[in-house]
Amino acid sequence: MRVRLPRLALGCAALGNLYRPVSDEQAHATVDAAWDAGIRCFDTAPHYGLGLSERRLGAALRGRPRAEYTLSTKVGRLLVPHTGGGDDLARGFAVAATHRRVWDFSADGVRRSLEESLDRLGLDHVDIALLHDPDDHGEQALREAYPALERLRDEGVVRAIGAGMNQTAMLTRFVRDTDVDVVLCAGRYTLLDTSALTELLPEAAARGRSVLVGGVFNSGLLAGPGPDATYDYAAAPPELVTRALRMQEVCARHGVPLRSAALRFPLGHPAVTGVLLGARSAAEVADGTARFGEPLPAALWAELRAQGLLGADVPVPGEH
Repeated sequence: MRVRLPRLALGCAALGNLYRPVSDEQAHATVDAAWDAGIRCFDTAPHYGLGLSERRLGAALRGRPRAEYTLSTKVGRLLVPHTGGGDDLARGFAVAATHRRVWDFSADGVRRSLEESLDRLGLDHVDIALLHDPDDHGEQALREAYPALERLRDEGVVRAIGAGMNQTAMLTRFVRDTDVDVVLCAGRYTLLDTSALTELLPEAAARGRSVLVGGVFNSGLLAGPGPDATYDYAAAPPELVTRALRMQEVCARHGVPLRSAALRFPLGHPAVTGVLLGARSAAEVADGTARFGEPLPAALWAELRAQGLLGADVPVPGEH
């Protein structure tokens, strides 16, 4: 791995007004709080708020020593000016629809996307460039976009390359068939969904690839289980709500918040280098970093297994 990845990184989708508005001041304070807590890795993308997350992250990091932090952004969606008005809420972001997203996994599209990201960030380089959600563009991404990222890495424009997705099959293909450094797997290696354990994580471990895990709360359910919770950006199915509530009860018996177990769980697998903490405020950063640092007793994992809430073959923190 050409970039050292820490165990905890800040996921910056919320800085792009994910679901609801965040002020510039609040966004800046969120990044400041992460920095003060020792976080030195930040993940963003043009998709997040039509570039708003990148602009805010770049502004908040301005003046910080560039060599002291790692920054990841993504390629695959170009932002094209849009004059039709409206908002972007249908895509999850509470921003004006000043641009529209255009899928582009061509070699030229990759370079153009990265150049525009650097402009929004106000930086001369990013450390990691990831192909973003190439689900419906897999062949072009492998044939054109991935080689373009390889060339950018060879040229020293970026230090590490990979892909970020909400599924495991194509990420496994990237790990198996290319020379990616890292993959970002969102929502598929959590207390409620361990599907990445089937192929992706064993392949990554065997080939020495790093895995970052995002979506550790499955978009809300593992942060606060209840009938109104969301799972993978939709209303949580009742059976998963029941499962999460049972997990919460087990955690409570061991004096551990469910959020702590959810944040730390992915790091039990040796291929997982770090997890992303999504936050929209300094308070959420403070809570997340505190939860991340709490001790997790071995008896907690043992009871989750005994209750059938975690598979016996699923690795947990402290075992390796």
